[in-house]
Amino acid sequence: MPFDSAYEAITEENDSQRWAFGTGFTDPLAGVDTNVPAGVDGADLAAYCLMLGDDALIMSHRLQQWLARAPELEEETALANIALDLLGQARLLLTRSGAAAAQQGRPVHTEDDFAFGRTERAFRNVRLAEGSDRDFAALMARLLVFSTWRLALLSHLRDSVDPVLAAVAANGVKELAYHRDYAAQWVIRLGDGTDFSRERMAAGLTAVAPLVPELFQPTEIETRLAAASVAVDPAALRPEFDAVLDTVLTEATLEWPDLPRLAAVSGQSGRDGVHTAEMGYLLAELQSVARAMPGATW
Repeated sequence: MPFDSAYEAITEENDSQRWAFGTGFTDPLAGVDTNVPAGVDGADLAAYCLMLGDDALIMSHRLQQWLARAPELEEETALANIALDLLGQARLLLTRSGAAAAQQGRPVHTEDDFAFGRTERAFRNVRLAEGSDRDFAALMARLLVFSTWRLALLSHLRDSVDPVLAAVAANGVKELAYHRDYAAQWVIRLGDGTDFSRERMAAGLTAVAPLVPELFQPTEIETRLAAASVAVDPAALRPEFDAVLDTVLTEATLEWPDLPRLAAVSGQSGRDGVHTAEMGYLLAELQSVARAMPGATW
């Protein structure tokens, strides 16, 4: 079926698809022109899409772990939908990464290869996505930070000169607007609730605060692609991020933790494959079926 744009093709092709290891679903970018635009470094584009795809994949898995643990059935449904949204973004971005890399003469890698076939050091997600949460309040603090940052990022990526990346971003913005609103409502409800809920919400913010500087530390790849109008310089997103957090926390009668703002260390971030101790356990669960039954379909 012909489409007028990459965005139309992506939204049409993914409206009814679901994904899990072994189910043998088709390429989520089937029918989309995945040629790397002229003047764009394909290797850098592949690495960048891998970063963004890993962010979505790992955060999606953490959210899935809260199913049957959320305080109400309605919240389980909401978390499941958010996790599926992020999983859909991961599928598109990881596939885009594989297609861009293949055009540089590298081996062809599918979304399954990226999700289930890599070791911990090969993942490029920010460490905020991989952390586990003590309670629901901590999860909402992390989801608010993650979705606020990612919404700002994808909003700017809609203008990327890579039409596939721009289309993925345009589709993702609609989803992330809901994710951010959902988390913000819970942060406000818990922060401006009982003494206990306020205490737990404040503790959740304290837990995620040290992971925030990494979100705005550009890698060399991001810097090069931003100069070519392909990517976004993450450092430029900080004012927008801070403004949203200030608005939400004011309404919640909370303050951002008074902690020293630690600078992200170059070469020592999730983007460099340096992860927290929790990442290994997460991947052991995520990849267990694929490693037990390699190549299986059903």
